Amino acid sequence: MKIVIFGLTISSSWGNGHATLWRGLCKHLARSGHSVVFFERDVPYYASARDLHELAGGQLRLFSNWDDVLPLARSDLRDADVAIVTSYCPDAIAATELTLSEGRALPVFYDLDTPVTLAKLLAGGAVPYIGPRGLRDFALVLSFTGGPRICNEFRDRLGACNVRPLYGHVDTDIHRPVPSQSHYRAHLSYLGTYSQDRQRALEALFVEPARARQDLRFLIGGAQYPEDFPWSPNIYFVQHLPPSEHASFFASSRLTLNVTRRAMAEMGWCPSGRLFEAAACKAPLLSDDWPGIDEFFAPGHEILIARDEKDALPALTTADAELQHIAARAYERTMDQHTSDKRAGELISLLEQAASLGARRQQPEEA
Repeated sequence: MKIVIFGLTISSSWGNGHATLWRGLCKHLARSGHSVVFFERDVPYYASARDLHELAGGQLRLFSNWDDVLPLARSDLRDADVAIVTSYCPDAIAATELTLSEGRALPVFYDLDTPVTLAKLLAGGAVPYIGPRGLRDFALVLSFTGGPRICNEFRDRLGACNVRPLYGHVDTDIHRPVPSQSHYRAHLSYLGTYSQDRQRALEALFVEPARARQDLRFLIGGAQYPEDFPWSPNIYFVQHLPPSEHASFFASSRLTLNVTRRAMAEMGWCPSGRLFEAAACKAPLLSDDWPGIDEFFAPGHEILIARDEKDALPALTTADAELQHIAARAYERTMDQHTSDKRAGELISLLEQAASLGARRQQPEEA
């Protein structure tokens, strides 16, 4: 199967959650014998922090503007089986129009930012990566978020006819148990790009516990943190960690924190890839609470849940043996359900089902 993807970025993991997800999926799609071509606009924002230059088993098409790459995109689509357009792709609407006009590849939309998309729609704003016909022309709409609302929202607001969740995952070639490193050691760590809509939860679950426990070491890794972030002397900072450093970061943490963006937490059923990455490194997890989290990890058994500082502080005093038991259970769950190879298999199955459904709909009715 040849799959052409029009995405935000796969070449740079700086400041976005798309790249590592696509890298894991594309790697395992290629290992299963599928061909992947990824179109990415080459913007300075990502070019300055590019940490992938070739797509193993596939082709990375970097381009400066859509008009220049149009002939190549058209050529790739003419022998493609599937074309996937993603949220936040800067050329999403043009790529959608091209895919539909060529008429050969199965048209698929993958929203890796579902709660953000729906929040814009509910506020009456425009969604720059969805055209005026909504999602009605796609044979399959994939959503990073699941739960009971998604199908209805995408169908009623955007005309989607076939909506299925495709959750985050972890590439176990990169995220795995490794020895701890002294410069990453912390009683509580947090890995994530700065986001204003996570700030309130981050302050409650990380900053306030750090202020209350000056005897403990806290560590943040990520990009785009402002100068006025409420640091304290026992909070240490590592600016932007490439995926190759994630395993050491997580493995050096006595406990690591997951904080979900507000729109995702409110909607629920939207596990961050960081959850699976940390679990794959056998790091004990502390997470904010949101609807559906128990479908991915069992609270109190595979993950600790904190709703405010009063929950976070006791988690810091959990016995080492109990934390290791929690981490071991989360690791087993992740290896069984949430790896990139398993998600790639789910993707292929969903594509085959959508293609089969489309073929049946096109068959003429018997007289």
